[in-house]
Amino acid sequence: MESLAELKTSKYEDKVHDQVLKQHHSGFQPYVNNGGDIVAIAGQDYVAIACDTRLKKGYEIMSRDQSKLFKINDRVILGSGGCWCDVVTFSRILEMRAKMYRYDHNQELSCQSAAQLVQTMLYNRRFFPYYVNNVVAGIDENGKGHVYSYDPVGSLEETDYISEGNSASLIQPYLDSQVGKKNLEGETYKDLTLDEALKIIKDAFTSAAERNINCGDYLHINVLTKDGIREEKILMRKD
Repeated sequence: MESLAELKTSKYEDKVHDQVLKQHHSGFQPYVNNGGDIVAIAGQDYVAIACDTRLKKGYEIMSRDQSKLFKINDRVILGSGGCWCDVVTFSRILEMRAKMYRYDHNQELSCQSAAQLVQTMLYNRRFFPYYVNNVVAGIDENGKGHVYSYDPVGSLEETDYISEGNSASLIQPYLDSQVGKKNLEGETYKDLTLDEALKIIKDAFTSAAERNINCGDYLHINVLTKDGIREEKILMRKD
């Protein structure tokens, strides 16, 4: 049988616990995940970046036709998903910085410079990070494709292919197998043709839409080459 002191202590702890839970549920919640899956593959003469167009909040679909790809210039595309207010804020600031660079230097921001700029912008907000999944895809002066991925505070990695967003755990293993040729006997990584890369991207999103309710509606693809940007939009499942 509990003593009076132990009973008082137990009731006090329960009261504190209830207050903490109440503050947690009613307090300031700065982040919400509005979805967005990004996939990018780089080749010797192209880079392809794609996203789904579903914008959601919990189980509610806010929009079925909202692209997460943002054109910085004719050689650089930003793919960004996550908290939509942070995505919009970050992309607009990046577009503004790219315009300032063009006006100051009379030339466009290169993909390498854009990748470094995104890293700096994320790191500057490291104490209250943007809640975004960023991928920068671009081509250099020789037309070669480059893909850069980030963590929320700006750690940068250049890679040949990447998946970010809600379905990354489903798509990335598929990319590792079909693009990276990992864990396959007698197979090694090789550059894909553009048609091969687009087929893999379409298959990856089709598979993700079947397994993740946050992914769906449309697939928006941007292909960058030395000839410019080509866009493609494909219908996916809407349920």
